[in-house]
This record gives sequence, C-alpha cells and structure tokens, in this order.
Amino acid sequence: MSPDALNSLFSLCIGFAFAGALASGYQALVKRPAGFGLLQQGVAPQAFAAVPFLVFAAPFIIMRNTLRGARIERRRFQFVMMATMLAGFWSLMSGTFFLMTLRAAGVLA
Repeated sequence: MSPDALNSLFSLCIGFAFAGALASGYQALVKRPAGFGLLQQGVAPQAFAAVPFLVFAAPFIIMRNTLRGARIERRRFQFVMMATMLAGFWSLMSGTFFLMTLRAAGVLA
C-alpha cells in the first residue's frame, strides 16, 4: 500500500471516529441523538453553534440515518450506497482537516 493511500485511509478512519465521538458525546450530554434538525431552530445562537458541530459529526449522522432507513423503510441499495459514499468522502475531508490541525499544532509529526 502506498504512503498516500495509507494516509487517506487513516484520514477516513479518523474522520469517522471523530464524528462518532462527537455524536455520542452529544447524545450522552443531551439525552437525545444528534441530527440535522439542530439547524431548524430559526435564527438563534444555538443554530449557529450547531454548524461547526454538524460539519464534523455529519458522517456519523448520515450513516446512522441511512442504516436505519435501509432496515426500517427498505430503501434501495443504490440509495444506501450513494449515502455511504457521501459519508465516506465527508469523513475523509473532515479527517484530513483534523489531522492537518493536529500537525499544525505540533501534536503529530
């Protein structure tokens, strides 16, 4: 495996892990699952504060909703695959940003 492919795989895994940790922490704190409904609070400080949270927690939320929808609503395979690819790409990008931030802070070499 090339170093670039390994770095991308690591970024993907870190992105999903970070998204899962954020969503699980939110659920433990508020006692309800995180969702995109956080943005529907109108023009309020809570809606603006939810944007950075949802940017990083979105891959977990997308996959949770997709897998629940596939099981409960019997969604088609193509829809589930498209949502999985979207969540994977989003996770790759957020994981890359997270790792770049850690490298800039000097935490990673």
